Amino acid sequence: MAKDPKKNERTWTEQIEVTGGELVDRVKEVVKEGNVRRLIIRTPNNEALIEIPLTAGVAVGGAMVLFLPVLAALGAIAALLAKVKVDIVHTEDDDE
Repeated sequence: MAKDPKKNERTWTEQIEVTGGELVDRVKEVVKEGNVRRLIIRTPNNEALIEIPLTAGVAVGGAMVLFLPVLAALGAIAALLAKVKVDIVHTEDDDE
């Protein structure tokens, strides 16, 4: 019987608050960590603006190029808002 790869996976959410000008740089840092499953950008009053699903391969090699349009959209959001909240959904294998 095949083992379910998601069964041994632990998921947790971290929320950070950043200024609009820091948004793109902070998102780049978080994505490069590699254990991020999803990002949710929210207004200071917790209204979701954009939800970005990520795969494990986004930060690997040249795949970051595929993420550039998302970064451009984040830059536009950042220009409109002084502060934003970022929900970072992490995943990790329980075996680690």
